[in-house]
Amino acid sequence: MPTKLAIEVHGDGDPVLMIHGLGGTSNVFSPQIPSLSRFFQCIRPDLPGSGRSPATGEASIAAYADRMLKLMDERGLDRVHLVGHSLGTIVCQHMAAQSPSRVRSLALIGPLAAPPEAARTAIRDRAAKARAEGMVGIADAIVQGGTSAETKAARPEVAALVREMLMRQDSEGYAQTCEALAEAQPADLSQLACPALLITGDEDMTAPPRAVRLLASKFQNPDFRVLTRCGHWTTFERPQEVTEALVNFLLKAE
Repeated sequence: MPTKLAIEVHGDGDPVLMIHGLGGTSNVFSPQIPSLSRFFQCIRPDLPGSGRSPATGEASIAAYADRMLKLMDERGLDRVHLVGHSLGTIVCQHMAAQSPSRVRSLALIGPLAAPPEAARTAIRDRAAKARAEGMVGIADAIVQGGTSAETKAARPEVAALVREMLMRQDSEGYAQTCEALAEAQPADLSQLACPALLITGDEDMTAPPRAVRLLASKFQNPDFRVLTRCGHWTTFERPQEVTEALVNFLLKAE
C-alpha cells in the first residue's frame, strides 16, 4: 500500500502534476495556482519526507518517480503535464524517460540533470547537519545562497518565506531527501519528443544558466528562459514571470 501523501488539487481541465524540490513543499507553486487553475487541474503533492508527507525510509529519485506514477494511477490519470522545481525537475525527467507516453509536456523550473560531482559531498554533509543540528542553520544558509541580491535587499518577505519553508521541514525527512539528491543520476532523455520549457534565474547558483542551456539542448525545440535578478527560488522571486511562462507554454502544449 503506497504511503499516503499530502495532496492539494485545484481547478478543472487537463491535469498538471507539480513536483517541488529539496526543502520545498507543494506551496512552492502557490503563486502560480490562481492563474493555472483557471485552465487546468493542478495536482500538487508533498513528496515523501517533505512538508506534510511522512518519510518512507526509501528515499531516491527512482522511488520518488515511481511514487508519482503510482499517484497518477490512483487518480486515474493516463497522461499529465509535469511541472517541477529543482530536485522535482530531476523526478520529472525520470518519469518522462520511464513512461514517455504518460507525459504531455515538461516544464522545468530551476532545473538540473543531476548535481555536479563537486556538490554531492556538500549535500551529504547537509544531511548530516540536519540530523545533528536541525534546520535553522540550513535555512539561513539556503536563504543566503539560494536567493538573489534583490530578494535579500528589497523583498525580505520572500526571504522570510523561504526560511520558514525550510525550518518547517522534518529534519530526518529533509536528510533523506538530501541523500536522494546526492545519489541522483541524469535521466536518459534521448527518446523524448514532448514539449519542454526550462526556466532559471540569472543568479541561480544551483541551476546556473549555462548548465540549464546545456540541459535544454537535450530536448527537441525547447523553450529556454533566463529571468533577471532571480535566484533559485524562482516561483517566489519572479512569480508573475513564471506564471505567464507556464500558462502560455501549457496552453500551447495541449
